[in-house]
Amino acid sequence: MPYLSRIYLKDNHPTDYPFNLPFLSKGLDLKLKSNVTFLVGENGIGKSTLLEAIAEKCDFNVSGGSRNHNYNFHKTESELSEYLTLSWTTKTGQGFFMRAESFFNFATYIDEVAKEDARVLDAYGGKSLRQQSHGEAFLSLFHNHFQNGLYILDEPESALSPQRQLSLLSIIHKLEKAGKAQFIISTHSPILMCYPGAEIYLLDDQIQRTHYKETEHYQLTKNFLESPEHYFRHLFEDY
Repeated sequence: MPYLSRIYLKDNHPTDYPFNLPFLSKGLDLKLKSNVTFLVGENGIGKSTLLEAIAEKCDFNVSGGSRNHNYNFHKTESELSEYLTLSWTTKTGQGFFMRAESFFNFATYIDEVAKEDARVLDAYGGKSLRQQSHGEAFLSLFHNHFQNGLYILDEPESALSPQRQLSLLSIIHKLEKAGKAQFIISTHSPILMCYPGAEIYLLDDQIQRTHYKETEHYQLTKNFLESPEHYFRHLFEDY
């Protein structure tokens, strides 16, 4: 059973941004029944805003990190978390919020802390995250730091090759099947959203459950790879 079982928006919320995002127009009431939930949709639809609000409600560092990471590279301008209510099957304060776009800032913070206590790096594979490639650093975080709790990941595939996305799936499977972890992930990756038993929510003019084969991400990727020349005729004027 997932730690976090429901996320809903209070009725007395304001009407300006971010409450005027299309997927919030009819309110929000997500019931989470799986340990792995994906949020999908176009850029700008509000996936990151929603994840950030959930993370803030959990008291995770909204710049990226857990409750114990005390630094600030990102200041949220959203009031969404103030009007969210989280319901728990078993409440946990353990977990992590990962912002792929600002991961370098998190890695810099960890290096600064490690200057005072090198043992800090043990939780990240014993090596500076900044001395690894972007993809290696992501996997070092996932493999070494993720253990128990709620993990909120914003587009983790951004620095991962297809092979490393499979490695992430393996890590997710190991933790969630052991009943140790729950994942809420925004993604554009058809590879990740194929995870068996995952719930997928499409954020558009509303928020609704979908199947990975029904997502535009899957259909476009599949159709393109099967017949790229059909797309080239439209994309390249001189084709």
